[in-house]
Amino acid sequence: MSVLRFLLEKEFRQIFRDRTILAMMFALPTVQLIILPLAADFEVSNINVALVDQDHSSYSRALMTKIASSGYFRVSGNAVSYPEALTLVENGQADLVLQIPAGFERNLVREGHQEVGMAVDAINGTKSSIGAGYLSAVIADYNHSLAMNLNLTSQPVGAPAPAIEVVSSDWFNPRREYKYYMVPGILVLLLTLVGGFMSALNIVREKEIGTIEQINVTPIKKWQFILGKLIPFWIVGIVVFTTGLIVMYLVYGIFPKGSIAVLYLFAAVYLVALLGFGLLISTFCDTQLQAMFVAFFFMMIFMLMSGFFTSIDSMPNWARSLSNLTPVTHFIKVVRLIVLKGSGLREVGMELVYLIGFALVLNAGAIMNYRKTS
Repeated sequence: MSVLRFLLEKEFRQIFRDRTILAMMFALPTVQLIILPLAADFEVSNINVALVDQDHSSYSRALMTKIASSGYFRVSGNAVSYPEALTLVENGQADLVLQIPAGFERNLVREGHQEVGMAVDAINGTKSSIGAGYLSAVIADYNHSLAMNLNLTSQPVGAPAPAIEVVSSDWFNPRREYKYYMVPGILVLLLTLVGGFMSALNIVREKEIGTIEQINVTPIKKWQFILGKLIPFWIVGIVVFTTGLIVMYLVYGIFPKGSIAVLYLFAAVYLVALLGFGLLISTFCDTQLQAMFVAFFFMMIFMLMSGFFTSIDSMPNWARSLSNLTPVTHFIKVVRLIVLKGSGLREVGMELVYLIGFALVLNAGAIMNYRKTS
Protein backbone atom coordinates (compact mmCIF):
# COMPACT_ATOMS: atom_id res chain seq x y z
CA MET A 1 0.00 0.00 0.00
CA SER A 2 3.01 2.29 0.25
CA VAL A 3 3.11 2.42 -3.57
CA LEU A 4 -0.54 3.53 -3.60
CA ARG A 5 0.24 6.20 -0.97
CA PHE A 6 3.04 7.63 -3.10
CA LEU A 7 0.75 7.65 -6.14
CA LEU A 8 -1.89 9.54 -4.17
CA GLU A 9 0.69 12.10 -3.04
CA LYS A 10 1.77 12.56 -6.66
CA GLU A 11 -1.83 13.08 -7.83
CA PHE A 12 -2.67 15.61 -5.14
CA ARG A 13 0.52 17.57 -5.82
CA GLN A 14 -0.28 17.61 -9.51
CA ILE A 15 -3.80 18.85 -8.88
CA PHE A 16 -2.83 21.66 -6.52
CA ARG A 17 0.20 22.64 -8.61
CA ASP A 18 -1.96 23.64 -11.57
CA ARG A 19 -4.06 26.67 -10.59
CA THR A 20 -6.03 26.49 -13.82
CA ILE A 21 -7.31 23.04 -12.93
CA LEU A 22 -8.23 24.27 -9.46
CA ALA A 23 -10.21 27.15 -10.96
CA MET A 24 -11.97 24.79 -13.34
CA MET A 25 -12.90 22.40 -10.58
CA PHE A 26 -14.05 24.88 -7.93
CA ALA A 27 -14.57 28.45 -9.14
CA LEU A 28 -16.21 27.76 -12.50
CA PRO A 29 -18.90 25.35 -11.24
CA THR A 30 -19.78 27.81 -8.47
CA VAL A 31 -20.22 30.69 -10.91
CA GLN A 32 -22.15 28.48 -13.32
CA LEU A 33 -24.49 27.26 -10.60
CA ILE A 34 -25.29 30.87 -9.74
CA ILE A 35 -25.85 32.01 -13.34
CA LEU A 36 -27.29 29.02 -15.22
CA PRO A 37 -30.55 28.60 -13.24
CA LEU A 38 -31.38 32.21 -14.01
CA ALA A 39 -31.04 31.54 -17.75
CA ALA A 40 -32.35 27.95 -17.86
CA ASP A 41 -35.87 29.01 -16.93
CA PHE A 42 -38.62 27.44 -19.02
CA GLU A 43 -41.36 29.50 -17.44
CA VAL A 44 -43.15 31.56 -20.07
CA SER A 45 -44.00 35.16 -19.29
CA ASN A 46 -44.39 38.43 -21.16
CA ILE A 47 -46.08 36.78 -24.12
CA ASN A 48 -46.71 39.34 -26.84
CA VAL A 49 -50.30 39.36 -28.02
CA ALA A 50 -51.85 41.41 -30.83
CA LEU A 51 -55.53 42.25 -30.33
CA VAL A 52 -58.02 42.79 -33.15
CA ASP A 53 -61.18 44.39 -31.75
CA GLN A 54 -63.80 44.58 -34.49
CA ASP A 55 -66.68 45.05 -32.07
CA HIS A 56 -65.53 48.08 -30.00
CA SER A 57 -68.06 47.31 -27.27
CA SER A 58 -67.85 47.37 -23.51
CA TYR A 59 -67.63 43.56 -23.46
CA SER A 60 -64.72 43.43 -25.89
CA ARG A 61 -62.90 46.15 -24.00
CA ALA A 62 -63.43 44.26 -20.73
CA LEU A 63 -61.94 41.12 -22.29
CA MET A 64 -58.89 43.00 -23.58
CA THR A 65 -58.39 44.62 -20.18
CA LYS A 66 -58.56 41.23 -18.48
CA ILE A 67 -55.93 39.85 -20.86
CA ALA A 68 -53.59 42.80 -20.37
CA SER A 69 -53.91 42.69 -16.57
CA SER A 70 -53.45 38.92 -16.24
CA GLY A 71 -49.67 39.28 -15.82
CA TYR A 72 -48.84 36.79 -18.57
CA PHE A 73 -49.36 38.93 -21.64
CA ARG A 74 -47.98 42.10 -23.08
CA VAL A 75 -50.17 43.82 -25.66
CA SER A 76 -47.88 44.45 -28.62
CA GLY A 77 -50.47 46.15 -30.77
CA ASN A 78 -54.14 46.88 -31.35
CA ALA A 79 -54.61 46.06 -35.01
CA VAL A 80 -57.51 47.22 -37.16
CA SER A 81 -57.71 43.99 -39.16
CA TYR A 82 -56.58 40.39 -38.93
CA PRO A 83 -54.02 40.68 -41.77
CA GLU A 84 -52.46 43.65 -39.99
CA ALA A 85 -52.12 41.57 -36.82
CA LEU A 86 -50.50 38.72 -38.77
CA THR A 87 -47.93 41.23 -40.00
CA LEU A 88 -46.93 41.79 -36.37
CA VAL A 89 -46.45 38.03 -35.99
CA GLU A 90 -44.35 37.85 -39.16
CA ASN A 91 -42.15 40.69 -37.89
CA GLY A 92 -41.62 38.94 -34.56
CA GLN A 93 -43.53 41.59 -32.60
CA ALA A 94 -46.37 39.27 -31.53
CA ASP A 95 -46.65 35.63 -30.48
CA LEU A 96 -50.44 35.38 -30.46
CA VAL A 97 -53.30 37.08 -32.25
CA LEU A 98 -56.77 37.35 -30.71
CA GLN A 99 -59.55 38.44 -33.06
CA ILE A 100 -62.80 39.66 -31.50
CA PRO A 101 -65.40 39.73 -34.30
CA ALA A 102 -68.10 42.30 -34.87
CA GLY A 103 -71.30 41.54 -32.95
CA PHE A 104 -69.36 40.07 -30.03
CA GLU A 105 -71.44 41.74 -27.32
CA ARG A 106 -74.76 41.37 -29.14
CA ASN A 107 -74.36 37.64 -29.71
CA LEU A 108 -73.27 37.04 -26.13
CA VAL A 109 -76.28 38.86 -24.70
CA ARG A 110 -78.89 37.52 -27.13
CA GLU A 111 -77.64 34.03 -27.96
CA GLY A 112 -75.23 33.34 -25.10
CA HIS A 113 -72.57 32.20 -27.56
CA GLN A 114 -69.80 33.81 -29.60
CA GLU A 115 -66.58 32.50 -31.15
CA VAL A 116 -63.30 34.39 -31.13
CA GLY A 117 -60.29 33.68 -33.32
CA MET A 118 -56.83 32.89 -31.98
CA ALA A 119 -53.72 32.50 -34.13
CA VAL A 120 -50.46 31.24 -32.63
CA ASP A 121 -46.87 31.59 -33.83
CA ALA A 122 -45.81 27.94 -33.45
CA ILE A 123 -42.09 28.30 -34.29
CA ASN A 124 -41.32 28.15 -30.57
CA GLY A 125 -43.46 25.14 -29.68
CA THR A 126 -43.13 25.51 -25.92
CA LYS A 127 -43.96 29.20 -25.84
CA SER A 128 -46.82 28.86 -28.30
CA SER A 129 -48.54 25.97 -26.53
CA ILE A 130 -48.18 27.50 -23.08
CA GLY A 131 -49.17 30.95 -24.35
CA ALA A 132 -52.27 29.54 -26.06
CA GLY A 133 -53.15 27.69 -22.86
CA TYR A 134 -52.79 30.85 -20.78
CA LEU A 135 -54.95 32.84 -23.19
CA SER A 136 -57.61 30.12 -23.27
CA ALA A 137 -57.66 30.07 -19.47
CA VAL A 138 -58.09 33.86 -19.31
CA ILE A 139 -60.93 33.74 -21.84
CA ALA A 140 -62.58 30.87 -19.95
CA ASP A 141 -62.38 32.83 -16.70
CA TYR A 142 -63.88 35.87 -18.43
CA ASN A 143 -66.63 33.69 -19.88
CA HIS A 144 -67.42 32.25 -16.45
CA SER A 145 -67.66 35.65 -14.81
CA LEU A 146 -69.79 36.91 -17.71
CA ALA A 147 -72.16 33.97 -17.39
CA MET A 148 -72.55 34.66 -13.69
CA ASN A 149 -73.31 38.30 -14.34
CA LEU A 150 -75.85 37.57 -17.06
CA ASN A 151 -77.24 34.51 -15.22
CA LEU A 152 -77.16 32.53 -18.46
CA THR A 153 -78.61 29.35 -17.03
CA SER A 154 -81.79 27.41 -17.47
CA GLN A 155 -82.54 27.37 -13.74
CA PRO A 156 -85.64 29.08 -12.35
CA VAL A 157 -85.24 32.53 -10.93
CA GLY A 158 -83.75 32.39 -7.47
CA ALA A 159 -82.45 28.80 -7.84
CA PRO A 160 -78.72 28.38 -7.36
CA ALA A 161 -76.76 27.56 -10.53
CA PRO A 162 -75.07 24.17 -10.41
CA ALA A 163 -71.30 24.42 -10.20
CA ILE A 164 -68.32 22.15 -9.65
CA GLU A 165 -65.50 23.75 -7.72
CA VAL A 166 -62.05 22.22 -7.96
CA VAL A 167 -59.75 22.95 -5.03
CA SER A 168 -56.14 22.03 -5.86
CA SER A 169 -52.90 22.12 -3.93
CA ASP A 170 -49.33 21.93 -5.23
CA TRP A 171 -47.05 19.64 -3.26
CA PHE A 172 -43.26 19.89 -2.96
CA ASN A 173 -43.19 23.13 -4.99
CA PRO A 174 -46.20 25.14 -3.79
CA ARG A 175 -45.39 28.29 -5.76
CA ARG A 176 -44.48 26.37 -8.92
CA GLU A 177 -41.11 28.07 -9.14
CA TYR A 178 -39.01 26.57 -11.88
CA LYS A 179 -35.75 27.10 -10.01
CA TYR A 180 -36.67 24.33 -7.56
CA TYR A 181 -36.74 21.91 -10.48
CA MET A 182 -33.71 23.25 -12.36
CA VAL A 183 -31.12 23.95 -9.65
CA PRO A 184 -30.69 20.34 -8.40
CA GLY A 185 -30.40 19.12 -12.00
CA ILE A 186 -27.82 21.77 -12.89
CA LEU A 187 -25.79 20.82 -9.80
CA VAL A 188 -25.68 17.20 -10.99
CA LEU A 189 -24.68 18.22 -14.53
CA LEU A 190 -21.87 20.48 -13.31
CA LEU A 191 -20.57 17.70 -11.07
CA THR A 192 -20.77 15.35 -14.06
CA LEU A 193 -18.86 17.70 -16.35
CA VAL A 194 -16.12 18.42 -13.83
CA GLY A 195 -15.62 14.81 -12.76
CA GLY A 196 -16.04 13.33 -16.20
CA PHE A 197 -13.69 15.63 -18.07
CA MET A 198 -11.00 15.76 -15.39
CA SER A 199 -10.80 11.99 -15.02
CA ALA A 200 -10.99 11.42 -18.78
CA LEU A 201 -7.91 13.59 -19.30
CA ASN A 202 -5.92 12.15 -16.40
CA ILE A 203 -4.25 9.00 -17.70
CA VAL A 204 -3.90 10.53 -21.17
CA ARG A 205 -1.87 13.36 -19.64
CA GLU A 206 0.52 10.77 -18.21
CA LYS A 207 0.88 9.26 -21.69
CA GLU A 208 1.62 12.60 -23.33
CA ILE A 209 4.28 13.74 -20.86
CA GLY A 210 5.86 10.29 -20.69
CA THR A 211 5.45 9.56 -16.98
CA ILE A 212 3.21 6.58 -17.73
CA GLU A 213 6.30 4.61 -18.74
CA GLN A 214 7.92 5.28 -15.39
CA ILE A 215 4.77 4.12 -13.60
CA ASN A 216 4.64 0.96 -15.71
CA VAL A 217 8.06 -0.23 -14.47
CA THR A 218 7.00 0.05 -10.83
CA PRO A 219 5.46 -2.93 -8.99
CA ILE A 220 2.12 -1.12 -8.68
CA LYS A 221 -0.86 -3.24 -9.69
CA LYS A 222 -3.45 -2.11 -12.22
CA TRP A 223 -6.23 -1.79 -9.63
CA GLN A 224 -3.93 0.27 -7.41
CA PHE A 225 -3.13 2.57 -10.32
CA ILE A 226 -6.82 3.13 -11.16
CA LEU A 227 -7.65 3.59 -7.46
CA GLY A 228 -4.84 6.12 -7.11
CA LYS A 229 -6.27 8.08 -10.01
CA LEU A 230 -9.84 7.83 -8.72
CA ILE A 231 -9.48 8.79 -5.04
CA PRO A 232 -8.14 12.38 -5.50
CA PHE A 233 -10.89 13.33 -7.95
CA TRP A 234 -13.48 11.58 -5.77
CA ILE A 235 -12.48 13.86 -2.88
CA VAL A 236 -12.52 16.89 -5.19
CA GLY A 237 -15.97 15.84 -6.44
CA ILE A 238 -17.34 15.64 -2.89
CA VAL A 239 -15.97 19.14 -2.19
CA VAL A 240 -17.55 20.45 -5.41
CA PHE A 241 -20.86 18.82 -4.47
CA THR A 242 -20.71 20.36 -0.99
CA THR A 243 -19.95 23.78 -2.48
CA GLY A 244 -22.92 23.37 -4.82
CA LEU A 245 -25.27 22.56 -1.93
CA ILE A 246 -24.05 25.66 -0.06
CA VAL A 247 -24.58 27.86 -3.13
CA MET A 248 -28.01 26.28 -3.67
CA TYR A 249 -29.02 27.26 -0.14
CA LEU A 250 -27.42 30.72 0.06
CA VAL A 251 -28.41 31.94 -3.42
CA TYR A 252 -31.72 30.17 -4.07
CA GLY A 253 -32.89 29.26 -0.57
CA ILE A 254 -33.15 25.56 -1.43
CA PHE A 255 -32.31 23.21 1.42
CA PRO A 256 -32.70 19.42 1.09
CA LYS A 257 -35.93 18.22 2.67
CA GLY A 258 -34.63 14.68 2.90
CA SER A 259 -31.62 13.17 4.64
CA ILE A 260 -28.32 14.84 3.80
CA ALA A 261 -26.53 11.61 4.73
CA VAL A 262 -28.50 9.70 2.06
CA LEU A 263 -27.77 12.47 -0.42
CA TYR A 264 -24.03 12.18 0.21
CA LEU A 265 -24.23 8.39 0.02
CA PHE A 266 -25.62 8.65 -3.49
CA ALA A 267 -23.11 11.36 -4.42
CA ALA A 268 -20.23 9.17 -3.24
CA VAL A 269 -21.37 6.14 -5.25
CA TYR A 270 -22.22 8.28 -8.29
CA LEU A 271 -18.76 9.84 -8.30
CA VAL A 272 -17.15 6.39 -8.23
CA ALA A 273 -19.23 5.42 -11.28
CA LEU A 274 -18.60 8.70 -13.09
CA LEU A 275 -14.86 8.75 -12.44
CA GLY A 276 -14.63 5.13 -13.50
CA PHE A 277 -16.28 6.10 -16.78
CA GLY A 278 -13.82 8.95 -17.28
CA LEU A 279 -10.84 6.72 -16.51
CA LEU A 280 -12.20 4.11 -18.93
CA ILE A 281 -12.23 6.75 -21.68
CA SER A 282 -8.72 7.78 -20.70
CA THR A 283 -7.39 4.22 -21.10
CA PHE A 284 -8.68 4.06 -24.68
CA CYS A 285 -7.28 7.41 -25.86
CA ASP A 286 -3.70 8.42 -26.65
CA THR A 287 -4.03 12.23 -26.58
CA GLN A 288 -5.94 14.69 -24.44
CA LEU A 289 -7.72 16.00 -27.56
CA GLN A 290 -9.07 12.54 -28.31
CA ALA A 291 -10.20 12.06 -24.71
CA MET A 292 -11.88 15.46 -24.66
CA PHE A 293 -13.91 14.78 -27.81
CA VAL A 294 -14.92 11.30 -26.68
CA ALA A 295 -15.94 12.63 -23.25
CA PHE A 296 -17.84 15.51 -24.86
CA PHE A 297 -19.75 13.06 -27.08
CA PHE A 298 -20.96 11.05 -24.11
CA MET A 299 -21.58 14.10 -21.91
CA MET A 300 -23.96 15.53 -24.52
CA ILE A 301 -25.88 12.24 -24.56
CA PHE A 302 -25.97 12.22 -20.77
CA MET A 303 -27.30 15.77 -20.59
CA LEU A 304 -29.97 15.44 -23.29
CA MET A 305 -31.27 12.02 -22.19
CA SER A 306 -31.03 12.36 -18.42
CA GLY A 307 -34.46 13.91 -17.95
CA PHE A 308 -32.92 17.28 -17.16
CA PHE A 309 -34.51 19.17 -20.08
CA THR A 310 -37.44 16.93 -21.01
CA SER A 311 -39.36 14.29 -19.09
CA ILE A 312 -38.17 10.73 -19.66
CA ASP A 313 -41.82 9.59 -19.75
CA SER A 314 -42.38 11.59 -22.94
CA MET A 315 -39.50 9.86 -24.77
CA PRO A 316 -40.03 6.88 -27.12
CA ASN A 317 -39.39 3.41 -25.73
CA TRP A 318 -35.88 3.07 -27.18
CA ALA A 319 -34.88 6.46 -25.75
CA ARG A 320 -36.22 5.58 -22.31
CA SER A 321 -34.21 2.35 -22.35
CA LEU A 322 -31.07 4.23 -23.38
CA SER A 323 -31.72 6.89 -20.74
CA ASN A 324 -31.88 4.27 -17.99
CA LEU A 325 -28.45 3.00 -19.05
CA THR A 326 -26.79 6.26 -17.99
CA PRO A 327 -25.87 6.92 -14.33
CA VAL A 328 -26.71 10.62 -14.70
CA THR A 329 -30.40 9.83 -15.18
CA HIS A 330 -30.63 7.99 -11.88
CA PHE A 331 -28.64 10.55 -9.90
CA ILE A 332 -30.68 13.52 -11.18
CA LYS A 333 -33.86 11.67 -10.23
CA VAL A 334 -32.51 10.89 -6.75
CA VAL A 335 -31.27 14.43 -6.06
CA ARG A 336 -34.62 15.94 -7.04
CA LEU A 337 -36.54 13.44 -4.93
CA ILE A 338 -34.36 13.96 -1.86
CA VAL A 339 -34.01 17.73 -2.14
CA LEU A 340 -37.60 18.58 -3.10
CA LYS A 341 -39.73 15.68 -1.93
CA GLY A 342 -37.75 14.50 1.07
CA SER A 343 -37.58 10.88 -0.10
CA GLY A 344 -35.63 8.44 2.04
CA LEU A 345 -33.44 5.47 1.27
CA ARG A 346 -36.47 3.18 1.17
CA GLU A 347 -38.03 5.14 -1.71
CA VAL A 348 -34.83 5.52 -3.76
CA GLY A 349 -33.01 2.34 -2.77
CA MET A 350 -33.36 0.80 -6.23
CA GLU A 351 -31.55 3.77 -7.75
CA LEU A 352 -28.63 3.09 -5.39
CA VAL A 353 -28.46 -0.48 -6.71
CA TYR A 354 -28.27 0.87 -10.26
CA LEU A 355 -25.47 3.29 -9.37
CA ILE A 356 -23.48 0.59 -7.56
CA GLY A 357 -23.81 -1.57 -10.66
CA PHE A 358 -22.56 1.25 -12.88
CA ALA A 359 -19.63 1.86 -10.53
CA LEU A 360 -18.57 -1.79 -10.53
CA VAL A 361 -18.86 -2.26 -14.28
CA LEU A 362 -17.16 1.00 -15.31
CA ASN A 363 -14.25 0.71 -12.89
CA ALA A 364 -13.74 -2.96 -13.72
CA GLY A 365 -13.61 -1.95 -17.37
CA ALA A 366 -11.03 0.75 -16.64
CA ILE A 367 -8.85 -1.70 -14.69
CA MET A 368 -9.01 -4.39 -17.37
CA ASN A 369 -8.41 -1.99 -20.24
CA TYR A 370 -5.39 -0.29 -18.64
CA ARG A 371 -2.40 -1.80 -20.38
CA LYS A 372 0.55 -2.12 -18.02
CA THR A 373 3.43 -3.04 -20.30
CA SER A 374 5.93 -4.02 -17.62
